Amino acid sequence: MSPVIGLTGPIGCGKSTIAAHLADLGGYVIDADALARDVTAPGRPILDAVVARFGSDVIADDGGLDRPAMAAVAFGDAAALRDLEAIIQPEVRRMVEAGLASTAASESRFVVIEAIALVEGGLAARCDEVWLVVCDRPTQRDRLAARGMSAADAEARFEVQADIVERLAPAATRIVRTDGPLDSAFAAVDAALESALGAHDAT
Repeated sequence: MSPVIGLTGPIGCGKSTIAAHLADLGGYVIDADALARDVTAPGRPILDAVVARFGSDVIADDGGLDRPAMAAVAFGDAAALRDLEAIIQPEVRRMVEAGLASTAASESRFVVIEAIALVEGGLAARCDEVWLVVCDRPTQRDRLAARGMSAADAEARFEVQADIVERLAPAATRIVRTDGPLDSAFAAVDAALESALGAHDAT
């Protein structure tokens, strides 16, 4: 099987940018965070469990999850965030497993699972390596502001994820910093990938 690299880290630290670079290098990327959006789209049965826990105020007019409303609840309450992940993550794991079993994954040079909840969602166990993408707080703030996120929303996410690097570091095989020039981050990723593939080929 192709080697599997798990990519995780705090919001705004550049996981998607690193994942896109790895795709350019021949990797097959499974975006677990995008899958989480898929399972809460209009008409998906998992929304019944979301409504049962959080009420209909977190459902948008189109019948899907109202992500800003849900974020306002979940990122202001750690217990609510855990409950939301407990509802969504089992279906996300099922879809990730389907992606890992796909022809595209088996024929690719390597596979990447991009997920902010890689460890908490049980996906790290499916990876040969776990890469923790990190950056400093000012860089996080700037990137989230560039996405249009308000300072208050950003701070709420920082509070919920206050110890995320410390929690994830023990599971990390490698740490990728993205608060410097992007070219430097890509060079570090290139070197890490060469090392990871070499280690896999040697086993």
